Amino acid sequence: QVRLVESGGGSVQAGGSLTLSCVASGDTICIAALGWYRQTPRKGRELVAANTRDGGTDYADSVQSRFTISGDTAKKTLTLHMNSVKPDDTAVYLCHADLKTYCGLGYDSWGQGTQVTVSS
Repeated sequence: QVRLVESGGGSVQAGGSLTLSCVASGDTICIAALGWYRQTPRKGRELVAANTRDGGTDYADSVQSRFTISGDTAKKTLTLHMNSVKPDDTAVYLCHADLKTYCGLGYDSWGQGTQVTVSS
């Protein structure tokens, strides 16, 4: 089992910054890649930024040049650095682990999420 715990959410004014952290525990050897998603009632769940299995990084167009991620599976952590935030960034942010299928733990694992609210 892989457990993911997020922290760092809260309220911030538009134009400000916020840092979210994700810490993985349990069968972390089964993690192929870590990433961040966000969820709202209107848009559903969408990718924010994630490391890929081949060592790259994907960013949503909406956060490109404003958000960056650091950390990796070896460190068992992934940090999301959010800059120049906008009200549209308001969402529950969830940490995601892409799992190695040979571990038999399923395809992925999700954290409980942390709320980010951006006021204008």
